[in-house]
Amino acid sequence: MSPKARYALIVGLAVVAAVAGYVAATFNHQQSMKPADIPPRDAQHATSALMGMTLPNASAVEQSLRQWQGKVLVVNFWAAWCLPCREEMPGFSRLHAKYAAKGVQFVGIAFDSADNVKEFSNLTPVSYPLLIGSSALMPITAELGDAVGGLPFTVIIGRDGSLVQTRLGLWKEAALEAILADQPR
Repeated sequence: MSPKARYALIVGLAVVAAVAGYVAATFNHQQSMKPADIPPRDAQHATSALMGMTLPNASAVEQSLRQWQGKVLVVNFWAAWCLPCREEMPGFSRLHAKYAAKGVQFVGIAFDSADNVKEFSNLTPVSYPLLIGSSALMPITAELGDAVGGLPFTVIIGRDGSLVQTRLGLWKEAALEAILADQPR
């Protein structure tokens, strides 16, 4: 498969995933006002697989997620074209700045092109690293609880590497802060 065709496939899958995620998140929000989703019981394998990944940033510099092991890690799967993703990122940036000294690390993983991530971060700077994901992450996010492949999808991984919580759809700043403030140091 040519690089152009591969890119078109990834973008197409991401668009379908975002629409499905938005619909599912909207439906879930209307059906129940749960503050956050409960992580799946069998997600430890996926958490370990995610932590073992090395992904490039928008400048093609490889970053290992293991570098943040031992911290509370908030991983946000997003895309520059995803409006709910764009809406929640300034709040995530504020929380990262507030809690970084307390051992909390945010990381954004974009299902998007490096050029789109660069353009987004020039317009909307964030205080945490943005990495570029690939279709290889789709099975991992499904195991983590994003069965529909929607965006935004956020996971919190504890200092011990266990999955603390997940959220498909927009995560309000105040609700996420309550969870972060409750994490052991």
